[in-house]
Amino acid sequence: MKLIIRILLFLHVFIGLGAMAGGLAAILDPIKPLGIGVDALHGYFDSFFIPGLFLFFVLGMGNLICAFLFSFKSLEQGYTSGFIGAVLVFWIIIQCIILHVVAVLHIIFAALGVIQGGLALAILTKKRKFPMNIVLNILKK
Repeated sequence: MKLIIRILLFLHVFIGLGAMAGGLAAILDPIKPLGIGVDALHGYFDSFFIPGLFLFFVLGMGNLICAFLFSFKSLEQGYTSGFIGAVLVFWIIIQCIILHVVAVLHIIFAALGVIQGGLALAILTKKRKFPMNIVLNILKK
């Protein structure tokens, strides 16, 4: 269980800091952050400002808040980690649709989101929390 928590803690900090850096780049230069022009958005957004806000606050701060909750041994660790992992996966899918491209980094970060979700389920299973308590009871029968 300690290994799962350490891996999740690392993932939350790694993804959180990276998302905050990328989000800040898009907020500070919404027209051409990191050299990517607005034309890459294919008309979904006029600039990178709104996606940058989402990246900075939801994925960046969200992951760091999840990491912070681990220091309190919060009972909601599995839920918050699973939720933010799912948000990351959906963010990557939406990003690929908007940009009309699937890059290696998209695959890596989608996989990291799936790993976050899987480790969150492992925590919920170990603590016999919903929904894993129901699954475990069904499997016993």
